[in-house]
Amino acid sequence: MHAMGFAMAEIVNLQDFRTKAIEQRSFGPWRQRFGEAYGISTKPSDLSDGTLYFLAQPGEQSTAAYYELIMGILDLGKPAKFDYLANNEQMRVVDIHLFLADHVRFEMMRRLGWLDRIPGRSYNLLEMVRSFERVKAACRNEPLELARSHPGYREYELLTRGDKEVFIRRLLTEALDAFEERLES
Repeated sequence: MHAMGFAMAEIVNLQDFRTKAIEQRSFGPWRQRFGEAYGISTKPSDLSDGTLYFLAQPGEQSTAAYYELIMGILDLGKPAKFDYLANNEQMRVVDIHLFLADHVRFEMMRRLGWLDRIPGRSYNLLEMVRSFERVKAACRNEPLELARSHPGYREYELLTRGDKEVFIRRLLTEALDAFEERLES
């Protein structure tokens, strides 16, 4: 019985070691970049307003941050090695980046009170990357929903499901401006 307890302790310690290694490889660069603590259970809703705003912006800086996370989780190396990945791996990283960026932007709009429902809000970043295809498919079945209090809701309500999503995506620039004001106040 004592030997069995020892073996279980070794298995638990090995699992802890693997979890810590994944956390460090995946979130270490973000801890340095943003000066905040992240872990395997971190969701977009757990990100600080400042980090969320940084990641919601289009451009090279936010792209580099997403690549740090995605390539770390998938164990593909540092973002500087992106250009040396096989084409299919590059496309996979880009697709996941776009998916994560959408969810970060939706979370920003939710905090502004503009969205009532965000698909996939229960998934953490690790799941969103590792199980990308499954999570993306699950999110497709759960539509975004503009808040009734949003000034554009009457126009939104008349649209088809696909057009509703386009309507929400067109709010990005306005949302970034509103969120920046929120951060400054």
